[in-house]
Amino acid sequence: MSLIAERLSRIKPSPTIAVSTKARELKAAGRDVIGLGAGEPDFDTPDNIKEAAIAAIRRGETKYTAVDGTPELKAAISEKFRRDNGLDYKPEQITVGTGGKQVLYNALMATLDPGDEVVIPAPYWVSYPDMALLAGGQPVVVSCPQNNGFRLQPDDLEAAITDKTKWIILNSPSNPTGSAYSREDMKAITEVLKRHAQVWVMTDDMYEHLVYDGFAFCTPAEVEPALYERTLTVNGVSKAYCMTGWRIGYAGGPAPLIKAMAKVQSQSTSNPSSVSQAAAVEALAGPQDFIAAHNEVFKARRDLVVERLNLCPGLHCHTPEGAFYVYPSCAGAIGKKTPSGQTIGSDGDFVTYLLEAEGVAAVQGEAFGLSPYFRVSYATSTEALEEACARIKRACEALTD
Repeated sequence: MSLIAERLSRIKPSPTIAVSTKARELKAAGRDVIGLGAGEPDFDTPDNIKEAAIAAIRRGETKYTAVDGTPELKAAISEKFRRDNGLDYKPEQITVGTGGKQVLYNALMATLDPGDEVVIPAPYWVSYPDMALLAGGQPVVVSCPQNNGFRLQPDDLEAAITDKTKWIILNSPSNPTGSAYSREDMKAITEVLKRHAQVWVMTDDMYEHLVYDGFAFCTPAEVEPALYERTLTVNGVSKAYCMTGWRIGYAGGPAPLIKAMAKVQSQSTSNPSSVSQAAAVEALAGPQDFIAAHNEVFKARRDLVVERLNLCPGLHCHTPEGAFYVYPSCAGAIGKKTPSGQTIGSDGDFVTYLLEAEGVAAVQGEAFGLSPYFRVSYATSTEALEEACARIKRACEALTD
């Protein structure tokens, strides 16, 4: 009898975490490595948010809280949804988890039965399919190629829906591509979903505030109120508020679903950190001006990386609307040989070559469900990005037919 549960054989460890771990190990061993694998802003958490956490500690707010969030944080989240998205969620319609990942996982665990299908547009965040599998569901991956801006098309969504479909997961702006749905794009998707009353909508809005060039963010329940009663609107403070390590995610949705998710959480982690929740109140309710300042830097970095990668032989890089990733094609490098005589047969081979030859850590497109691409995070210093792009160009130029 095996000690390890059979269900774990259906999934794999997070590739993005694996790349970041490998980069850290190589750096610790003395290797000069530039890590472009982590989806983590290099900006520090703003001081007012830190001070709110310190004040909470001094007030003795270090005890258990309600399983799925303090009243104060739920009130701040409710106001955020009203202010930013025009959505009305009461406290009983709001859940708080230990990061956005737990919120997504709770929802799938609370709702999926064996055989239930989850439509997932690809490229996707690496955890969506594996979380569906762990919960007993079946991922249905829909390819969204670059010629469509990496966005799901209504006809492709229609073709993917069956009588077993329970959820669709939407992520805009996207991890890994940075592509985002305009209001027109989103309306076309919601028109399809209106025709399929059994399909619930899980929207991962973690990168909501990270948009550029005047792009206007929108979320499904805002665009189509008819979907409000079957939409879970997920967000968090990790990215825009530079609070990845604080581990606070949240969602608004129908009260019965929120109650079921709290039941799952009550038997796993219980409440998120009380101190982190106090910090999140200040993040959501406090000054927001630093976000625009950060976005100016992110946009400049995006433009730098897109320009430099498009100068690399064999690469082509699409300009995204948001987040802090680009998803360049390495199709032109496939089939070529490295200086050591190895043939680049896949995007996995390509990123391995970048790491071994030039000390640049990126994530292969295979991990996100669409090849041959790789993900580059530009949430790091401009100097590091300039050097990384120079190294990638050198590596590409060294490939031969």
